[in-house]
Amino acid sequence: MSTVLVIAARDDWPTDRVVKTLQERGATVFRMDAAEFPQDASLAARIDNVHAWHGALAMPLRAVDLADVGACYFRAPNPFRFAAGMSGPERRFAAAQARAGFGGILTALDCRWVNHPSAMSRAEYKPFQLAAARTCGLTIPPTLITNNADAVRSFADDIPGPLICKPVASPVFIEGDELKTVYTHRLNDSDLDDLTGIDTTAHLFQAWMDKAHEVRLTVVGERLYAAEVHSGTAAGHIDWRSDYKSLTYQQTETPPAVAERVQRLMRRLELRFAALDFIVSPSGDWTFLEANPCGQWDWIQHHTGHPIAEGIADELLGVTP
Repeated sequence: MSTVLVIAARDDWPTDRVVKTLQERGATVFRMDAAEFPQDASLAARIDNVHAWHGALAMPLRAVDLADVGACYFRAPNPFRFAAGMSGPERRFAAAQARAGFGGILTALDCRWVNHPSAMSRAEYKPFQLAAARTCGLTIPPTLITNNADAVRSFADDIPGPLICKPVASPVFIEGDELKTVYTHRLNDSDLDDLTGIDTTAHLFQAWMDKAHEVRLTVVGERLYAAEVHSGTAAGHIDWRSDYKSLTYQQTETPPAVAERVQRLMRRLELRFAALDFIVSPSGDWTFLEANPCGQWDWIQHHTGHPIAEGIADELLGVTP
């Protein structure tokens, strides 16, 4: 039986659930974190005109033959960790070599991927997602990305309703050892009068879409797990991440036309897993917001009963719906 290689942070509990499901099904699993290379993990890989990449990826107590890897679950591993005492330039050089060597060997493996790192890297760009979603027939909000205040005001004049502003990339940052999150903000007239700071970096502005609720659509291969997300507060109605305690969830069905376009989008993004967010209008229309190739899903499974971990295990094992 081939091995499922799992590359993820050791403390990632959704990955724990996937590994447990795989093991319950009798699969051979080799799990490690990229942070364990090169100090705790060793790599010796060869290729020639007869053989594809083969050799050993080894931890102190276990090893896997690269030729035996039939699938890889790649989910937000930690950065490579190097020996203490290395200078800054040495550490940067070593990180580049580890990425090209260890990372290069992994990405060259011809196996089932959830997801392939290169596809994840490209799909993380929101401008690329929106363009791909539009091409695939999904409805998207009118969007502006800019660092120009006049462009924002011109965009506001063209949009009949309010605007929202949100980060283009990850909304999370660390300041003074404190984890902070930048939430979606609905702009008012005073915001448009004072756009100080817009020129400091790129910002994403979108038309505000009237919503009955939102949907978190977790896609695993051909499986679509849709969950309505309802908020009981004004802050949560704008950005449900800002008030998790107010949220309620329920399973729902994806409209067939949306489902077909989502699968088209997943093929275009070359992803086998993604967590997609949609706004559902009072009239029932779905508007695509974003797709996270490494999105959280465990809490959705907990609240709705959607068998997402089981779906990921199926995908890794090549089990079709």
